[in-house]
Amino acid sequence: MQEHTFPTYFLSHGGGPWPFMKDQFGGRYDVLEASLQDIPRQIGARPKAVLVVTAHWEGPQFLVSASPKPGMIYDYSGFPPHTYQIQYPAPGAPALAAQVKQLLDAAGRPARLDHERGFDHGTFSALFPIYPQADVPLVQLSLKHGYDPLTHVEVGRALAGLRRQGVLIVGSGLSYHNLRQFGQAGAVASHQFDAWLRQTMALPPAQRLEQLLAWDRAPGARQAHPQEDHLLPLMVALGAAEQEAAHVVYHEEDFFGALAVTSFRFGAASGNEQQAGVRPSTPLTAGSAST
Repeated sequence: MQEHTFPTYFLSHGGGPWPFMKDQFGGRYDVLEASLQDIPRQIGARPKAVLVVTAHWEGPQFLVSASPKPGMIYDYSGFPPHTYQIQYPAPGAPALAAQVKQLLDAAGRPARLDHERGFDHGTFSALFPIYPQADVPLVQLSLKHGYDPLTHVEVGRALAGLRRQGVLIVGSGLSYHNLRQFGQAGAVASHQFDAWLRQTMALPPAQRLEQLLAWDRAPGARQAHPQEDHLLPLMVALGAAEQEAAHVVYHEEDFFGALAVTSFRFGAASGNEQQAGVRPSTPLTAGSAST
């Protein structure tokens, strides 16, 4: 067991297989890519594994990927043929998967191991810019049907101790996820909800949790998240670092020309000085998140 305690992350993972479509997207994802590439510097040590809470997997109970050699899931449509041949050959970590199941079972949130599950794009598109060599073991954790926010916070609490054992916990979703209003049609709602979300993250922990559990009453909430699968990974990341400050590690006001999107880190960075060309993470304090 190592003494280094990793922060946790909620990452807005972008659309589809974007890291493998540079020619098609041009510079549209440059800011997001730079923020992801900076994470190894922020955490200050190489994790023994990454536990990804993915918005693209859910079940009647929590599911944990347990294959030693996961395959690929191309859970998108309408993209170029080469994006259905992508490989991200990171190894799995069956021992960590078993430990995650044990921790969730003990916390009264029963989980099941899935020995077949491959990497979905919420995992490989987010992790490729962070670890392009695919040499850090990955385990995926699903959401649970019903989308109860407190249940997902409690799962994060149950997994918090992994942070002191060399495991990086990442919630992979998107702070705005309404595919029918992606672009200018979603501008007002995305900016309303994103401002509320950043203001909420700046509150003291107890107030932050209270507000987040009632997220659907926030301005623009149900337009930003008609279905909250892409928001729920945030609950797990926060639960695993519940008493720690939030920091904005990625933010754009004009994603796809109009949308406000954000990623957060919970806990302090441990790395060296900021890399040239990468915007520093922003600690959130009351009043700092206004647009």
